[in-house]
Amino acid sequence: MVLIGILALQGDFEEHCQKVRALGGQAIEIRQREDLQAPLDGIILPGGESTVQGKLLQDLKLLKPLQDKIAAGLPVFATCAGLILLAEKIENQQENYLATLPVTVRRNAYGRQLGSFYTELDFSGLGQLPATFIRAPYISKVSKGVDILAEKDGKIVAVRYQNQLGLAFHPEVDSDDSIHAYFLKICQTK
Repeated sequence: MVLIGILALQGDFEEHCQKVRALGGQAIEIRQREDLQAPLDGIILPGGESTVQGKLLQDLKLLKPLQDKIAAGLPVFATCAGLILLAEKIENQQENYLATLPVTVRRNAYGRQLGSFYTELDFSGLGQLPATFIRAPYISKVSKGVDILAEKDGKIVAVRYQNQLGLAFHPEVDSDDSIHAYFLKICQTK
């Protein structure tokens, strides 16, 4: 059984926990540095508010150990704000956070809360999947070696780079489990 750590500082971490458990995995909440000492097979960075999560990662001294684990190959799955945390560059913002995913993201690219929407996307290898965008970013630039998994209206909204899976949308709020199952397979074969 895979053990997935889910960053539980802020945001929709509980929905990810439910998806992992429904697929037969074990989920633990990551709230403090000691939680990262568990024998994790992967980690999920949920949606929420990226600036709040980034500040809490720094204040709780989680940023560097998490960054080190990802750089060492721990599989990571990031949605919405989690994608912003992973991004090497954030448009119109000097600082970044984990900076392990070689992409540039644009925050709130689809507008404010009222600009949230539901659609279906052609997700590489998985087919048509539901996608809920909530104050979502998109990826404006990818570096060499980053695989584009999905686009919406010509904008990149899902990528994979080595052990990192980054999505601009929220698969945890939809009924389809395909993307979480895909991530758990990555964790099982690491």
